[in-house]
Amino acid sequence: MKPETLSFFDKVYQVATQIPFGRVTSYGAIASYLGAARSARMVGYAMNASHGKEVPAHRVVNRKGLLTGKHHFDGTNLMQQLLESEGIKVIDSQIQDLKSVFWDPSKEL
Repeated sequence: MKPETLSFFDKVYQVATQIPFGRVTSYGAIASYLGAARSARMVGYAMNASHGKEVPAHRVVNRKGLLTGKHHFDGTNLMQQLLESEGIKVIDSQIQDLKSVFWDPSKEL
């Protein structure tokens, strides 16, 4: 499919699938990359709707590194467990040393 014919959610998924193992990005960083800087909330909606797709939604957090989408994952702590299994340290639902694991699609893609 040509990029111009993709829905906003599909464009979000294309970016999210490129987040490397052991790295995270934010809703806002994806929105900015897509030229829709004020659409971080829509990126969040896309992540919530991505379950069942091959999208690593657990790697998308808020700008402060908080696991704000964790309640959309099955289980009590699945989002945190997935991140920790990739070597990301999480304490009290917040990624530690966010700067070192942050992946910015505007710089990386």
